[in-house]
Amino acid sequence: MTGKSAFEARYGFARKDVRLETWRLSPFNRWSFQNVGELVPSAHVAAAPGGESQAKSLGTLLDEKVALGGGAETVEAFLNRSNTDGLTILKAGKLVGDWSAPHMPFGSRHIIFSISKSVTAILAGILEGEGVFDPDAPVTKYIPEAKGSAYGDASVRNVLDMTVSLDFEEAYLDPESAFARYRRSTLWNPGGGSESLTAFLMTIQRLSEPHGQTYRYRSPNSDVLGILVERASGMRVTELLREKLWLPLGAASDMSVTVDMEGTARTAGGMSMTPRDLARIGEMMRQGGTANGRRIVPEAWVRDTVATGGSREAWQRGTMVFLFPKGRYRNKWYQTGRDSGAFCGIGIHGQWLYVNPKAEVVIAKMSSQPEPVDDKLDEDIVAFLEALSGMV
Repeated sequence: MTGKSAFEARYGFARKDVRLETWRLSPFNRWSFQNVGELVPSAHVAAAPGGESQAKSLGTLLDEKVALGGGAETVEAFLNRSNTDGLTILKAGKLVGDWSAPHMPFGSRHIIFSISKSVTAILAGILEGEGVFDPDAPVTKYIPEAKGSAYGDASVRNVLDMTVSLDFEEAYLDPESAFARYRRSTLWNPGGGSESLTAFLMTIQRLSEPHGQTYRYRSPNSDVLGILVERASGMRVTELLREKLWLPLGAASDMSVTVDMEGTARTAGGMSMTPRDLARIGEMMRQGGTANGRRIVPEAWVRDTVATGGSREAWQRGTMVFLFPKGRYRNKWYQTGRDSGAFCGIGIHGQWLYVNPKAEVVIAKMSSQPEPVDDKLDEDIVAFLEALSGMV
């Protein structure tokens, strides 16, 4: 007898050690990223009955080598080095296979962090197609109380494209920053419950630079987007997700999203789903907005989002040019600027939804990287995903 619980034997730490103070830290995130609902209040989005098919092995693909900056390594070695928890690959809409780390049972949900932004933008695109959401309107059309905040003279388009001139920094690891206060308002950090997410968002002020000029990655913009789609539609985000995306998509498993003290969804980063269902979203986007023979989001919106829209000048003024030198950002999705036409959604700690239209490949990668942001590893991941797209 070791005296360890089954949990400790499996994960190497005790469940009691995973708290709001620690859930995004390694090694605890290897469990918490699959079980966010035990730590942060979460709302449920049910899939249709039926369930997921069994896991399919990637077979010998795992032993093939990929040439990266530090030299060649096997697919499986890189998955381990980049702290991958779960992976699903589709080719021309067909399942190539899945890979799961020992600590992530197949079919588990996993937080996708900022890919939640990309999913929320799909809701905006759907509502735009229905004529109830205007991306060119001022934010105050839908949120009058935004007057006096940074959003008081911003457009919905500024929010969608991260070009709000927001006086706010993504200081993930600074416990004294405005970002820490932001996370408390979402109930992600200890000490939350005295200020709602909406109340916090309405306190953020703007910089002197005009809106629309510079790509600034600021997560509050995407929580504002969640409020915008709710106000425009008269429906909660969870209702919109199920009715307009999850059921039409044919998602096989339930998903969830964290909520604050008022039930406001954390649309900037709080969604959890399986790798398979995340890949289904990517395939729907690759197919121009259709799934199961059904139109989900307008084709023109998808084309604008992944290929033709977005300001290259605003992107060049931003801080992520190193990752996609020829890229653009539109409707919460990244255009890589590569010859393959690849586009993607990205989340901290190693969440990726990579779509390569030329290769007809979709890759969903969920991870528990120790650091929220690792620029060098991100460069390797982009090279890996692009190479892997050509290997299947």
